[in-house]
Amino acid sequence: MIPIEYWLVLSSLLFAIGAYGVLSRKNAIVVLMSIEIMLNAANINLVAFSRYHTVLHPLEDKDPTGQVFALFSIAIAAAEVAVGLAILLTVYRRYQTIDVDKINILRW
Repeated sequence: MIPIEYWLVLSSLLFAIGAYGVLSRKNAIVVLMSIEIMLNAANINLVAFSRYHTVLHPLEDKDPTGQVFALFSIAIAAAEVAVGLAILLTVYRRYQTIDVDKINILRW
């Protein structure tokens, strides 16, 4: 079995890559993809800790709470992408750009 530390390192690297993408990129689609990478890192943590708890306590009933939360997170991420892409398409049709520095219509 793979130790939990490896999963935590993988999750941390994915989260750092996603955070770098959100903070450094100007293309709104790349920013949405980076947010998805960050959400996947959180899902890896949820499943890893759920599995780790099952391995530590094998006599107890199996607790799929981490997997259930990961599924809810995936569903929320899918809805977030659908809404985000719809907003981006509307903004692109109106302003002919998806550069987040040039889009200031949501600010006062």
